[in-house]
Amino acid sequence: MTGLVLLLICVLLISLSVWLFQRGLRQAGTDRVLERLSDGQPVAQEPNGSWIALERMFQRAGLGLLTMLIMPPLLLRVYIAWRYQRRVQRMIEQLPQLLDHSVRSLKSGRTLADAVLGAIDSTEAPLKEAMSRIQRNVQMGVSLPESVSDFAEFYERDEFRLFALGLKVNHRYGGNASELLENLIKMIREREQGARQLKAMTGETRMTAYVLAGLPIAMVGYFLMVNPGYLMSMWNDGTGRYLLLAAAALDITGTFVMWRMLRSI
Repeated sequence: MTGLVLLLICVLLISLSVWLFQRGLRQAGTDRVLERLSDGQPVAQEPNGSWIALERMFQRAGLGLLTMLIMPPLLLRVYIAWRYQRRVQRMIEQLPQLLDHSVRSLKSGRTLADAVLGAIDSTEAPLKEAMSRIQRNVQMGVSLPESVSDFAEFYERDEFRLFALGLKVNHRYGGNASELLENLIKMIREREQGARQLKAMTGETRMTAYVLAGLPIAMVGYFLMVNPGYLMSMWNDGTGRYLLLAAAALDITGTFVMWRMLRSI
């Protein structure tokens, strides 16, 4: 029983370190994108309470709150984070197509609002489902730039914030909207290409972190299957317990250091 508890603790700690590492990799290279456009950029609003924050987290992942009653909270939190990242990445991949459709509509003589709303109707899930939030706000009388700003802050991605910022600048100062959207398409695609290059360049470091995080779990599982008495004798001994805990702490520290190295790129 004690061995199972030890294995569970190791799995939870290593899972947390891997999640932190992957989160840092996704955020690498994106912090400085909006520095030159910081003037007038929408400011994220903090949720008013823990229940609102939880509801917002479920909505961003495309799930309902009833799922909480089915899955354990810890596994559910990991699943929601994974589901959100996969869903929002698919939405970002669809965004250039939506902008391209808007550009064609603008060149055919339609207004910017009609072009964007028409492009939302022509896109596919999950972007269409997510941007129905924009359509509802516009139908309620909110301006298109403010509606897109609300959408961008809800999903907290720089690509959506750039889109909202471009609409706000065009709404306030005018200009060629089609050229603005074309430049935004180019910027998003360049960022995607840069992210792929960064992933290729950091592949060795990521693989090292995966091995570092997975090796202790594999070793503990091996000893529990082959010779559980050996591991339990270490755990029941004061010095052995100290060594096991120190090894787990060193492993988590090493994974965290690698995550910070990738985060600083």
